[in-house]
Amino acid sequence: MDPGPEAGPEPGPGPWLDMAPELTHDEELATKQFLEEINKWTVQYNVSPLSWNLAVRFLMARKFDVLRAIELFHAYREMRRKEGIVKLRPHEDPLRSEILSGKFTILNTRDPSGASIALFTAKLHHPHKSSQHVVLQALFYLLDRAMDSFETQRNGLVFIYDMGGSNYNNFELDLGKKVLNLLKGAFPARLKKVLIVGAPMWFRVPYSIISILLKDKVRERIQIMRTSELTQHLPRECLPESLGGYIKLDLSSWNFQFLPQVNGHLDPLDEIILLSLTPSGDGDSVHVPGPQAMTIVELLEHFSHRQKRGIYEEYEDIRRENPVGTFHCSMSPGNLEKNRYGDVPCLDQTRVKLTKGSGVAQTDYINASFMDGYKQKNAYIGTQGPLENTYHDFWLMVWEQKVLVIVMTTRFEEGGRRKCGQYWPLEKDCRIRFGFLTVTNQGVENMNHYKKTTLEIHNTEERQKRQVIHFQFLSWPDYGVPSSADSLIDFLRVVRNQQKMAVRSLGPRFKGHPRGPPIVVHCSAGIGRTGTFCSLDICLAQLEELGTLNVFQTVSRMRTQRAFSIQTPEQYYFCYKAIIEYALKEGMVPPGYQLLGIERQ
Repeated sequence: MDPGPEAGPEPGPGPWLDMAPELTHDEELATKQFLEEINKWTVQYNVSPLSWNLAVRFLMARKFDVLRAIELFHAYREMRRKEGIVKLRPHEDPLRSEILSGKFTILNTRDPSGASIALFTAKLHHPHKSSQHVVLQALFYLLDRAMDSFETQRNGLVFIYDMGGSNYNNFELDLGKKVLNLLKGAFPARLKKVLIVGAPMWFRVPYSIISILLKDKVRERIQIMRTSELTQHLPRECLPESLGGYIKLDLSSWNFQFLPQVNGHLDPLDEIILLSLTPSGDGDSVHVPGPQAMTIVELLEHFSHRQKRGIYEEYEDIRRENPVGTFHCSMSPGNLEKNRYGDVPCLDQTRVKLTKGSGVAQTDYINASFMDGYKQKNAYIGTQGPLENTYHDFWLMVWEQKVLVIVMTTRFEEGGRRKCGQYWPLEKDCRIRFGFLTVTNQGVENMNHYKKTTLEIHNTEERQKRQVIHFQFLSWPDYGVPSSADSLIDFLRVVRNQQKMAVRSLGPRFKGHPRGPPIVVHCSAGIGRTGTFCSLDICLAQLEELGTLNVFQTVSRMRTQRAFSIQTPEQYYFCYKAIIEYALKEGMVPPGYQLLGIERQ
């Protein structure tokens, strides 16, 4: 349809409804490969397989790069999980009212390249009247309707943010960040450009805050202009009259056509999103490739651009986020004495529960949290340095969770302060009894940066014995962080290899995750060096497999399981430095890449 000066969109089939996609031979092969990978995951969790058309939608958005499309799929799933965008009911309020408010819509026209045009009218948004959660639901729902069109999948999306006639009360910085994050890396659409129209002077400050978070490639697609300049970018035939175009558009009624024929709009991805909201099997880790994964070159540019101050500010953004969950068990009067530090409780949702309680109250509590690794559920147990009154609990946890490797990243005392109790026998052939568990030292190896102790645990009740390897990292200074990451990365390799060997030695009788039971990691509080160690392990594992990573995302997700992980901006900055050191050592940085700014830091 080509509307003239007096024409307006007719009701009926719009650009979001068209024929099934026609693909090239290579695109079909990519779709089969994508489905094969994703449906391994759906079969594992007994949910419906992803359809061909949905697979094409994700692949179109990434130009049929299978790996990037898989990353996008998980980013989309994670975004919807995080924002609770599931089981939408567009015929019921408050979602129905939000859709029909007209603040966000899909026009019934396309730009000259065939891209669909989405319009957000800022003056219609009133944060005190609309829940941000519902606004995002409406945005997802309407964008999904636009992406039902194969033509839109192929040709992309132009997003117009109309600020004409709006004031500061219509603006919501947090919502703006979320929408840009969605469009730039968590929604299956080719974002052609974002046109910010009629922005008032005060918008410059919040935009400068948002733009810092954007990659250069995305920032280049955003243009700010006066309303009168919009027709230089899009023909008048594509635009409503309010933006200098020819289309007569009644925002209060236009979105009626997007409502489904019956209530309870069925979304084939709901089942997968709901799966993410409930505890599940070993493979459902929070650490999967996300919406903003960086290549090593992008990470170097990010590090160089932000400098130390910017990375510290990035950490502050993480630190300001309140923990997701509750601490009722940690703060229970009967358990307070089991916490080494009163201000480091552990989340109820991820805490390790002992099956055989200890103490007067026979509580199942220990200050320890299950933490996911890269593509591995419960890869670690992050815990505090054991206290004398929790030694028995610690070894009970090690036994019950079938732990093979313990990692300690502190000394008993540092800076004249007690950091951890001596919970294992230090000398060969010495033994200590903890209730029905007896721990015997079978040998000690002293290395340059760490100490390796082989321990045997004897359960006298079950008449069973197991071997556990205890590593103590000795090169972390009393204050701050190591000047170089070399020794810690080497130590990380040693720990990984030991876990592999230990799992292999179990043979077919071990039925758990192929990478084995959780590795216990502790420092003093169980959040600073513990979080640093686990963050590095996760980031380097993804870097080795995919060539991408995201430190901010990794630490943010980790803190949803072990609250307050990464205790200081220094530790967060050290993670970046360690990854860069590793990449340089492993030859991952392209020859000739300019490292002067990095070397100065």
